Amino acid sequence: MTTKAPESPIGSRVRELRHERRWTQQRLAALLGITQGHLSQLERGNASFTADQLLTLLKHFNVQLDYFSPEKASAGSQLQNALARQGAAHLVERQDILPSERLKNAAAVIRETLVSADSPRQIAALAPVLVDHAGQINLTRLRNELAELGLENRFGWAIETTREAIERESAQVLPREWRIKYRRAALIIDTFVAPFILLRPTGNPNVPAPFEVLDPGIASPETLKEVIANLSPLARKWKIATRIEVDDFVNALRGARGAD
Repeated sequence: MTTKAPESPIGSRVRELRHERRWTQQRLAALLGITQGHLSQLERGNASFTADQLLTLLKHFNVQLDYFSPEKASAGSQLQNALARQGAAHLVERQDILPSERLKNAAAVIRETLVSADSPRQIAALAPVLVDHAGQINLTRLRNELAELGLENRFGWAIETTREAIERESAQVLPREWRIKYRRAALIIDTFVAPFILLRPTGNPNVPAPFEVLDPGIASPETLKEVIANLSPLARKWKIATRIEVDDFVNALRGARGAD
């Protein structure tokens, strides 16, 4: 009797990433410069990715190398599942991860994401979650809870970045359902959150505030200096050191509604 070899964690996670982006095998194979059949073998663990192929995956899917580690902690998977359930439909919900009681509503998911998300794609996934639940979340209370944790600037940055992403997407030709949803979310952000976030963070103008490091991949002074030198205007305004751009939030909105 033959037994099936265990599936490669790298291959299975590459397949997860491909499904999240709604990419076909043919599209990913073309990116990697291989045949669709060879990619199928790679995803099943019957062949190994080259170093160049892994670097291409890291760059195009915006993940860290440890994403492919078999020891990846389940906390990130629980958060990803919660984001998927709360509106980030482009994220794959893993069926082998039990739901966490503390992530049972959208406000809790947003708070947990800003506190401990382990990947940029989870943070960008806040955009569709905020759009889906804008009328159900007490954004003022959530902002105050994050302020108690010293993370008020993260909240301001995430809300304003979501608002900008909504504005960019609203300039496109959209189905009526999405036009209404985006318009409503923008109105709620502008009306109820604007008094708190649309002003620059306060502080002593003579003492420059330090930048808060958001991305897990920023792990050295050299990397931090490089990131700060290339910050988006919103990240610079809120003193958030991150490589995440408005475009990442836009892509999350598009992915959640099934657009390429």
